[in-house]
Amino acid sequence: MRRRWMAAVAVSVAGLLTLSACGKGDDKASGGGQAAQKKVEVFSWWTGPGESDGLKAMRQIFAKQYPQFTFFDAAVAGGSGDQARALLSSKLQANQPPDTFQGHAGAELQGYIKGGKLESLNFLYDELKLRDVLPQQLVDQISVQGQIYSVPVNIHRSNVLWYNPSVLKDAGISAAPKTMDEFIADLGKVKKTGKIPLSIGSQWTLVHLLESVLCGSLGTDVYNQLWTANSDWSNANVTKALENYKTVLSYAGTPQDDWQPAAKQVADGDAAFNIMGDWAYGYFQNPAPGGIGKTAHKDFDWAASPGTDGTFMWLSDSFTLPKGAPNRDGAIAWLKVAASKEGQDAFNPLKGSIPSRKDADTSLYKDYLAWSLQQWASDKLAGSIQHGVVANDQWRTAITDAVGLFQQDQDVAKLQQALVAAAKASGQ
Repeated sequence: MRRRWMAAVAVSVAGLLTLSACGKGDDKASGGGQAAQKKVEVFSWWTGPGESDGLKAMRQIFAKQYPQFTFFDAAVAGGSGDQARALLSSKLQANQPPDTFQGHAGAELQGYIKGGKLESLNFLYDELKLRDVLPQQLVDQISVQGQIYSVPVNIHRSNVLWYNPSVLKDAGISAAPKTMDEFIADLGKVKKTGKIPLSIGSQWTLVHLLESVLCGSLGTDVYNQLWTANSDWSNANVTKALENYKTVLSYAGTPQDDWQPAAKQVADGDAAFNIMGDWAYGYFQNPAPGGIGKTAHKDFDWAASPGTDGTFMWLSDSFTLPKGAPNRDGAIAWLKVAASKEGQDAFNPLKGSIPSRKDADTSLYKDYLAWSLQQWASDKLAGSIQHGVVANDQWRTAITDAVGLFQQDQDVAKLQQALVAAAKASGQ
């Protein structure tokens, strides 16, 4: 299974590299040397509903403020960016970096930093006075030995429980579950009605689910401790959390191709619950083609994932400055737009996220996003596994592999052993 998956990724990356090479050839043929030098290649995985709309809005600001540069969209499709990161790694290893690339702020960038692939952006933080407008705890968590290597354009919340109010009502459930025990009991109630208790997507969504179950079972402080040098993945509390994970997964429906069709099962009334990041809000609410045009509090509603009320499990999309960027000035121009109040307020309402800046125009953020802004200002913080905050790519890959095997054998002891080994291999 693992070998087949690796082979498929290799084929996909090879194909994408070929397309990338063809694209560069087309640029030279159509624009000539001078025009090509002014292009700014922005590499991301924002191709889906909502996110591509947000990127377009920020791109329009870039075109207006920096007409001397031409935006080149190098987005690569694929849920959670796994395929994009595989291609990016190949490009960086070949010393063919894009001008700037999207990455999750936090541990995901550590490999690039240690490999000498990124420039420090302290100069830009100083010029734009970004430390004054970004939350201190965010700056602290994205700093590496006093250096900052990315500009966060948004904040997403990972630990959101999306649910269908009508399905819950039919199952005799009056409110969203607050604790893990309540959640497991409610999953059983829904199962008796014949509806899907919990919808899930492709394998990465199971790692996404795991992080919420771990945090909801262990508590925020213990969860955060797992990602430090003092971590202990072998203790009985982790065992209990993984047993909860096994129980929760036993109520899952048939895995869908990605997070969107799994979320749609909830909005359509086929499933009761789905644990997914808040990008699902834009998908639920936005009309086609950007979304499915459902009504908040009727077709779908939300709460903190069970056991995590008062905790904001965060992730942040950010942009970097690769060493050797072909158009460094253009990349810096893009970073300035991504860092700006105007850029973030144009991007985030469409993306379904909140700005990383503290001076956002709050009138633009309605309904779920208004709730999220309030929670971000007051909650404890915990970092996402799947989305690059607490685990570097090597560690996250090892966790993903362990979850994939667990999906087949449902052996909690083996899963815990694999997680202990992954932590040790990471250097923790």
